[in-house]
Amino acid sequence: MKTNTIALALILGAALWRIGSVFAPALSNIAPITALAFCGAVYFTDRRLWLVPFAGLMLSDVWLNHYHAVEFGYTWSAGEMLLRLACIAAALGVGRLVARRRNGLTLLVGALGSALIFYVGTNTASWAVDPYYPKTVAGWCQALTVGHPEFPCTLWFFRNTLLGDLLFTGLFVLSIKLASARKTAAPTRSFLHV
Repeated sequence: MKTNTIALALILGAALWRIGSVFAPALSNIAPITALAFCGAVYFTDRRLWLVPFAGLMLSDVWLNHYHAVEFGYTWSAGEMLLRLACIAAALGVGRLVARRRNGLTLLVGALGSALIFYVGTNTASWAVDPYYPKTVAGWCQALTVGHPEFPCTLWFFRNTLLGDLLFTGLFVLSIKLASARKTAAPTRSFLHV
């Protein structure tokens, strides 16, 4: 199977995973989209493939926004959706940096950095617009750690984000390595070996 086919299958699977996670609350934020954007930038020079995580995020956001409106009575603003897209773009940037010097350590640091950018970016935005949080350093720390008392603490979501990014980065890298190994191990046919 071609490397690009594997990548596209993983990225489309990521969107489906994200949509399906609402039916398993323990999987909230264990989403592969950021990891796949990061890995796509690390491994693929065809920049058209970088658009697939954006499409997956936008499509799953539309569905999740509808789901939240029906189930919980709230929706995300266009600004919140754009912020998530900006976080994915940042993961692409981190991936391009890692691609220059790709090894196990840079892949790990890049995956951690991408997860941290997403977590800090989205929780800072929540702190900025949510009237529940005082607009102080203490309020910002509350948004980054415990969040609202009626919901699981935001550190729980960060743990899941980090777990998802590390897990799916590992799966992506493993898939690429296996595809490359198959490609190099495939017997070559020539007119002499009929």
